[in-house]
Amino acid sequence: MAPERVWSTPTTVERDHAERPPAKKSSGPRVPFLVLTDLLGLGVPAWLVLRAGDQPGPLAAGASAALVWTGVRAARGRYERRLPGEAPGAARASSGDWLVLVGLLAVLLAVTGGGLDPAAAVAALVPGLAVAVLAGTAGGLRTAGRRGVRRVLVVGEAAGLDRAVRLLNSREDHPYTAVAVVPVGPAAPDCGTPVTGRLAPRPADDDASTVLGGAFAHDADLVLVAPGPQLDDDRLRRLAWGLHDGGLALCVLSDLSGVAAARVRPASAAGLTLLHVAPPLRRGPQAVLKTVVDRAGAALGLLVLAPLLLTVALAVRLSSPGPVFHRQIRHGRHNRPFTMWKFRTMVADAESRREQLSAANESEGPMFKMRRDPRVTRIGHALRRTSVDELPQLLNVLRGDMSLVGPRPPLPEEVSHYDERELRRLAVRPGLTGLWQVSGRSDLSWQETVSLDLWYVDNWSVVTDMGLLARTVRAVTDGRGAY
Repeated sequence: MAPERVWSTPTTVERDHAERPPAKKSSGPRVPFLVLTDLLGLGVPAWLVLRAGDQPGPLAAGASAALVWTGVRAARGRYERRLPGEAPGAARASSGDWLVLVGLLAVLLAVTGGGLDPAAAVAALVPGLAVAVLAGTAGGLRTAGRRGVRRVLVVGEAAGLDRAVRLLNSREDHPYTAVAVVPVGPAAPDCGTPVTGRLAPRPADDDASTVLGGAFAHDADLVLVAPGPQLDDDRLRRLAWGLHDGGLALCVLSDLSGVAAARVRPASAAGLTLLHVAPPLRRGPQAVLKTVVDRAGAALGLLVLAPLLLTVALAVRLSSPGPVFHRQIRHGRHNRPFTMWKFRTMVADAESRREQLSAANESEGPMFKMRRDPRVTRIGHALRRTSVDELPQLLNVLRGDMSLVGPRPPLPEEVSHYDERELRRLAVRPGLTGLWQVSGRSDLSWQETVSLDLWYVDNWSVVTDMGLLARTVRAVTDGRGAY
């Protein structure tokens, strides 16, 4: 068979590129700004430190270090556009770049025989590392807050296609929007998204042209492929050739779900694409740092919020009969029970009246939820809406029963109905806040709450915790889902 019969670039979709908006390949002045930040962030502090230490040629040394620094950062891809969903990793990436910089400058210093004191030279480079970490973290947060929308055309067999579209449309914490689908085979998709074409069950010459035509028609800038028996590796490879030749980006959906991008490392072996998945964090430096942040943050919070806590305690005591605090047995890490503290937001006999309200439970899982619970006091509504009733749990964090960030702490009767999947929520300490808090709180279904908690259990990091704490402020201010 002639090679041109094996594969040829589709000719049926040749068109004026003016019909389709140009791809957004950069964000304007982003790269020059990052380069300038690195140049000044390392060069100026280095010059000042060397000058203060009476080192020879501080200006030339600082300028040389800044140029090498930007070269290292460029060579390691720090100025390239980050894809949606990629973890910023500012601290880790900048630390690695900085160590490479120190090594290169040490070699340069030895070759040129400069008169700089090595200790002073290293000290002069430290501020540049701090600036890079701060700039990278700020850039990641800014990107997360102003995430560009990717218009996605989904290709796959009906079952995989429906699953991909359903999951993409069920969450809003990602930049992907499914605008159309191209099913493979005769089965009809059930996702409700417009069908813009159809691929035959077997490979055909018009596979790429069909997908490209659908993408152009719906102004999609990304094709998401869900592989399956009718869309095997050889057919997918040929489709990728056509899409890339047509100027369209391609993304392949993996069956691996619930795993953060930072835990996945791609590799190749024997022509296969392998995904190495790192285990969840359970011990090590990050676990120690999380404990330190929890205890220090809880102690600082109790100290700073003491006037507010006293005011709320007085208001609860005077507004309705009963104790100030509501103490309740909850289950924590490794299913260990502990006493959780909250400000009382319900009448004193709320627990005994719960059985009478079981028919009004609005949750389909073991958790009890009721939007207009008659047991909640007048001041309790305000405390719940602002989440101030949760602040006494800082005592639990200080004691080590809870963490500042983690899954929701469950009741014993809830745990008694858990299956194996739901029990995994107890692999880490429960949190004062978490993904469930910033994603809708009580408005979430039981399965949505479990899915969010399981994602956190497997993918948490100290950086993730800091981001969730920042998002909690917005969620509390918004007040949605709190009842």
